[in-house]
Amino acid sequence: MTQISAQPSDQHGAHGSHGHGGHDDHGHSQYPFLAHHFATPAQQFDSGKLGMWLFLATEVLFFGALFVAYAVLRARSPEVFSFASHYLDTMLGGLNTCVLILSSLTMALGVYFAQRGKKTALVVCLWLTMAGAAGFLVIKYFEYEHKIHANLVWGPRFYIPPADAAGSEEAILLSKAPEPPPAAVPVPASAAAPAVPMIGALPAADASAIAPASVGPSGLKMAAVDPALATPSVPPGTESESLHLEDASMPPGVHQFFAIYYAMTGLHGVHVVVGMIVIGWLIIRASRGEFTSNYYTPVDLGGLYWHIVDLVWIFLFPLFYLIH
Repeated sequence: MTQISAQPSDQHGAHGSHGHGGHDDHGHSQYPFLAHHFATPAQQFDSGKLGMWLFLATEVLFFGALFVAYAVLRARSPEVFSFASHYLDTMLGGLNTCVLILSSLTMALGVYFAQRGKKTALVVCLWLTMAGAAGFLVIKYFEYEHKIHANLVWGPRFYIPPADAAGSEEAILLSKAPEPPPAAVPVPASAAAPAVPMIGALPAADASAIAPASVGPSGLKMAAVDPALATPSVPPGTESESLHLEDASMPPGVHQFFAIYYAMTGLHGVHVVVGMIVIGWLIIRASRGEFTSNYYTPVDLGGLYWHIVDLVWIFLFPLFYLIH
């Protein structure tokens, strides 16, 4: 490791007086990046690397719980995952995979140039990595937007036709208006009311003027849903994803696939955003010339985090996009 091998052999001796009142700042003046609680730059580098690996282990456990949930759901309903995966865009998923792999390459090159003190090349590689992360999120946004527009979402709303079709939720509930009351039957003259009406009685002529009982607001009493009306009339040229409600082969519980899909890919997207923040911080420091061949620990640790983010997507892509 370049950074460790470059350390002077007398660094431990220079810090031998730590904690005895006669603190020797020779090592800290020689290495301004060295924290006061470390004896040598090599010790600081190894401690930071160990801390990052422990943090990444917790990230693996965090995603591991979701991978277990995925395995349980898929083992219980393999036909659901096989059916629903057809609605994912394999081309966009593959493109995102290529983008992240290239961003991992540029990040590794950034660490390489940081170890050799090449400031300009380091900044260029960090910007390229930032561009790859941004490109990944842009592609994912278009993929999410398309799926949500086609109503391929989680929960019960998956079974409600898209809002732009002719069978939205409100249209279905109000599709059957109550039939008008039957017309009043004319009363024959022989059955007319007596000349002296009873107290409290109404004339026969006014009986039909009483309004029929109200059916009640639609929010309190839902009309029966006609199965024929539950299938939206899709206009020509509509994307095939909006036809999922018309597919007779759709098994029950397809919304579970999209629930775990949005949970895992969405959480991965959050980690990509965090990675962009870290890379932006590295770009600022690298532009100031703070990283040299003797000090590149933040770049190395940031690269480890970004590689784990890329590795998680390498597993997500085949588990969701390539199972059909």
